[in-house]
Amino acid sequence: MLEAIKNRRSIRKFKDDEVPKHMIEEIIQSGILAPSSKNGQPWKFVVVSGNAKADMVTVMRNGLEREKERPLLPNVSHYISGAAHTLKIMEQAPVTIFIINPVGIDVHSSLTEEEHISEICNAQSIGAAIENMILTATELGLGSLWICDTYFAYDELQNYLNTGGELFAAVSIGYAQEAPGARPRKSMNEVVEWRV
Repeated sequence: MLEAIKNRRSIRKFKDDEVPKHMIEEIIQSGILAPSSKNGQPWKFVVVSGNAKADMVTVMRNGLEREKERPLLPNVSHYISGAAHTLKIMEQAPVTIFIINPVGIDVHSSLTEEEHISEICNAQSIGAAIENMILTATELGLGSLWICDTYFAYDELQNYLNTGGELFAAVSIGYAQEAPGARPRKSMNEVVEWRV
C-alpha cells in the first residue's frame, strides 16, 4: 500500500479503453471498507459510464453555464475555468463515480451545532472512502482524479443523480494517458508540531 501512496497521481488525461466492471467493483468495495465515524458508513456510489456519460456531461455543462449567470459559489467564481477543464476530463474518462452522503444536509440549509459536527464526521468518513478508492485504482494500474468541482453544478447534478442525500464528490477513473511527476509537498517541519 505504501507504494500505491507514493505512486498515486491525479490523472487528467485518460485513454479510451474501457475499464472492466470487476475492477470498478473492487475500487468501490475498498471504499465501502473504509473506517467511518460511529460506523455510520455515510456513502452511496453512483457509477456513470458508457452511454450514460453523455447525459452526465450535459448536466455538468448546464450547471457551469448557470453558475456563470447565477452563482451558487460567488466567492470562488474565479475557479470556474478550472471546473470547465474538469468537465473535459470527466468527458474523457471512461468511468466517473459520484459519491453521495445519504444523510447529508442540503448545502442551502443553515446548520445547528450538532448538524455541523455530524457533517464534519461524515466528511472525514467519505474522505477515507475516496482515498481507499483512488489507492486501489493505483494498485490496479488505473489512473484517477478526485473531483470537487461538481459543486459548480451542484443543483443540476443533484437532480440528475436523484438518489437522496447530498453530492459529496466524484472520482473519474480510467487508464492513464499521462505519467505526471510528483507535485511538491510541504516538509514535515512545516506541518508537524511535536508536543512531548
